[in-house]
Amino acid sequence: MPYNTLSDLPESVRDNLPHHAQEIFKEAFNSASDEYDEEETAFKVAWSAVKQKYKKNDNGNWIKK
Repeated sequence: MPYNTLSDLPESVRDNLPHHAQEIFKEAFNSASDEYDEEETAFKVAWSAVKQKYKKNDNGNWIKK
């Protein structure tokens, strides 16, 4: 199920990632969901895309690398 807007993203994504990281997640997820049959795979691809540009700091917040 592709996400049309950032507000459609799961709460775990919206509540934890900065705006730009949410955009990365949404675009990667939508692209992967077109390519792969499994939603779980699309989530893995999306998180991998986020982790290329962002990391968690010691406080557990996502920050740009």
